Amino acid sequence: MTWIHVYLLAVGAVVTAGLSVVSITIGLAIGISVCAASLAKSAPLRVLARLYVSFFRGVPLLVLLLLIYHLLPQIGIDVPGTVAALVGLTLCTSAYQAETLRGGFVNIAPGLVEAGRMIGLSPAQILVRIRAPIALRLTLPALVNEAIMILKASSLVSVVGVGDITRTAQNLSSSTFRPIEMFATAGLFYLLLNIVVARGGNGLGRMLGLRG
Repeated sequence: MTWIHVYLLAVGAVVTAGLSVVSITIGLAIGISVCAASLAKSAPLRVLARLYVSFFRGVPLLVLLLLIYHLLPQIGIDVPGTVAALVGLTLCTSAYQAETLRGGFVNIAPGLVEAGRMIGLSPAQILVRIRAPIALRLTLPALVNEAIMILKASSLVSVVGVGDITRTAQNLSSSTFRPIEMFATAGLFYLLLNIVVARGGNGLGRMLGLRG
């Protein structure tokens, strides 16, 4: 193991972190929309939301990545593996985040919402000042756990040619014939990234008044 190997793995770690952050962020935006649809009064919206969540939680991420990677060119959309990986990770995490958020809203005590109505708050004010903050506090640990899971699951994007940590470790293992060192170092990079995510989640939790 030389410093150039460590450097190449560090570059792969940057790719992994970038894909994870972007997919989790966009996935959260989609997840909020899907969550809102699942809680809507409209039955068709609720059905569509449930179908979305069921499909993208039910299909294995590896299969989803390969499907997107091979399907898009067939319909005339030629994209690099990085884009296919980003789409796959985003769709996957958005479904999990939507269901997590839905659980948070469902578990809000009805009395809190009723108290907001009694003091004259509008539905929008109740959402912003009562329901959303409480739902975030209830679901933050699960959302942080989902971020860690998608960060680790991002190792699967190597199958579509993305130069992440895992792909870099595979290439270096093949060229140096030292797989144990390469994959052990790759594991350390994943561990460091996950520690950063966990610490960030704990810091945000303290800001919101959560313990842990």
